[in-house]
Amino acid sequence: MSIDKSKDSRLYTSKVMEHFRNPHHWGKIDDADGVGRVGNPICGDVMYIYLKIKDDIIIDIAFETLGCVAAIATSSIATEMVIGKSLKEAWKLTDKDVANALGGLPANKFHCSMLAEEGLRSAIQDYLKKQGRSIDEFK
Repeated sequence: MSIDKSKDSRLYTSKVMEHFRNPHHWGKIDDADGVGRVGNPICGDVMYIYLKIKDDIIIDIAFETLGCVAAIATSSIATEMVIGKSLKEAWKLTDKDVANALGGLPANKFHCSMLAEEGLRSAIQDYLKKQGRSIDEFK
């Protein structure tokens, strides 16, 4: 992975750049209990979130993201925010929570925080579906 030294890197907070340069939980979980895949057809970002679950607690999480600085950083911080949490707690994570945890995002990159929220929720839904359960129990 290369480090972005362009003028664009000045648009981001140091926290965004930290998570872009050193993403946390990067990779794939081959025997994941839940997998979420989301993408944005306009910008081309694609995000996979992998979950390992035990007793409805996220015990391991990983992500693979093909995208810009913000897409990688939002994936990384989202994984940090939910590991060790219950599925119900993780489901409540919002795009605003993700953006705030990074110290903000440029307006034209806010959609990346929405992808992180949607990717996590997609992985949770995949897990619940495999268990014969419904997301309605979280509402």
